[in-house]
Amino acid sequence: MVHVMIDRDGCISCGTCWLECPDLFEESPEDAKSQIVERYRARSQLSEGDGPDEAAGCAQVAADECPVTVITVE
Repeated sequence: MVHVMIDRDGCISCGTCWLECPDLFEESPEDAKSQIVERYRARSQLSEGDGPDEAAGCAQVAADECPVTVITVE
């Protein structure tokens, strides 16, 4: 599993993460900020989740390309 966290307070809704890795990230309909796709959320948190190992590569690309560096991949 790949563990992903988003600092949603710092998110500028650029869309890079959900375009690079739509299996893990999506745009929130409530505030347009990035959030973890529901099926991978940890403890129902919008900002934290555990995705499949296959998504580790795209998650890291999303983190690396985030212009405000609010995504952490472990």
